[in-house]
Amino acid sequence: MTEPTVDTTVGRVSGTRQAGVDVFRGIPYARPPIGELRFRPPVAPEPWSGVKTATTFGPLALQSASPLEGMLGSTAIVTDEATCLSLNVWTPATDGGRRPVMVWIHGGAFLTGSGSTPWYDGARFAANHDVVVVTINYRLGAFGFLFLDDLASDGAGSTANAGILDQVAALRWVADNIAGFGGDPGNVTIFGESAGGMSVGTLLALPAARGLFHRAVLQSGACHNALTRDEATKMAHELLAAVGVSETDLSGLRTADPAAILDAQAKLSATYVSQGMPFQPVQDGTVLPDLPIRLLQAGEAADVDVMVGTNLDEWKLFSALDPRFSDLDRAGLVTAVRGALPGVDAEALVDAYRQNRPGASAPDLLGAITTDRVFRVPAIRVAEARADQGRPAYMYLFTWSTPAFGGRLGSCHALEIPFVFDNLHQPGVPFLCGDQPPQSLATGMNAAWASFARTGSPAPDWPTYQTDSRSTMVLDAEWRLEADPDGAERKVWEGLL
Repeated sequence: MTEPTVDTTVGRVSGTRQAGVDVFRGIPYARPPIGELRFRPPVAPEPWSGVKTATTFGPLALQSASPLEGMLGSTAIVTDEATCLSLNVWTPATDGGRRPVMVWIHGGAFLTGSGSTPWYDGARFAANHDVVVVTINYRLGAFGFLFLDDLASDGAGSTANAGILDQVAALRWVADNIAGFGGDPGNVTIFGESAGGMSVGTLLALPAARGLFHRAVLQSGACHNALTRDEATKMAHELLAAVGVSETDLSGLRTADPAAILDAQAKLSATYVSQGMPFQPVQDGTVLPDLPIRLLQAGEAADVDVMVGTNLDEWKLFSALDPRFSDLDRAGLVTAVRGALPGVDAEALVDAYRQNRPGASAPDLLGAITTDRVFRVPAIRVAEARADQGRPAYMYLFTWSTPAFGGRLGSCHALEIPFVFDNLHQPGVPFLCGDQPPQSLATGMNAAWASFARTGSPAPDWPTYQTDSRSTMVLDAEWRLEADPDGAERKVWEGLL
């Protein structure tokens, strides 16, 4: 059998045919981000001669070991700073078919993850719905999000948003090359989960990304995650001190041992674990002019179709198995809420949730409040912004509860991913989803995501989100349409986020 081969703008690549789908792995979309290119925006790759074999996933972006990657089915984790900027393509055929294109941006708190995770395999999308799927790697942690511009003149040309600009570079590659892989560059959907969803929210507001995509799906991540220049500069001060590099001569940082930088960012992440992510997009005023949600509310990306949603029990992935939460009482709950939301009447907020959830334990209430603060309410703000502009947005709430770990995880963070990709057969899925997750839910979600990519609507009976009805599709073993789920709790956040 002849292996599929495609000409790209920088050289010819060959992939493989597997189960009726052409697969290309590890295609470079930028030059090695090392030396003078470390911390700087990506540069287009050098052209090559001959045919580059694209049958093996590329190395991951530099990152510390993460149990989450093992949970998602990854086995041997190979990282390499020089060759990490690669992407992967699944397509029904390289025949010029002009199919919808779906570009997946992985999560991992902007610290871990890759486009090669088995749960993100795009074969089911391609085979069942005649779409082209692209997954990408991008720079993570300090390598992708360290902000140096306010420290020294040597920082000029650096950017806190190198990791986001990597995503833009991958989208430019799609615009320039995807037609050769059977895709339509005029119908590109970006979708992502967690930090990937936050990346999608950032790209919606990013001037450099305009016109590179036409639809967007934000899963458990929205448009509220971007540091200010002052916050990002504070993180840079602390990282430089930890690595032992002078703030007046940043050349040492460009030659520093990557292991030293990873160790420093791990220490910062541990220090700020209760305050949020120390490495994330930055409102630098140039690449990202403002907080993404404010830009959306002002009308940015008004021509992009949007679907957004969250899982019912997002925070249980982080808290359900953590013994620190087992003895939490009301006083501790109020203190925790007050720490997360300074200036807010924590007593009143807790009482509102307790009234809506009679009998719930203090840890459960904290989980519900944190789920809403970090994930659900930011997602609602995206849908509201679209509705206010008279533009369509579709809202979902994933509520299927996993039996794994005795049911303690509920409908936790990341649980929807194998259903979206129809990948219940992939390694690691039973660990999180149990032995018999409902295939009908995966079949339906995979079809809805593909329909949204093709038409801008996930299903004929799925209405748009409007602030007077707040129609939300509840995704469980049986789907149902619901108006304003847990509306009493949603109202508590008016004016807060």
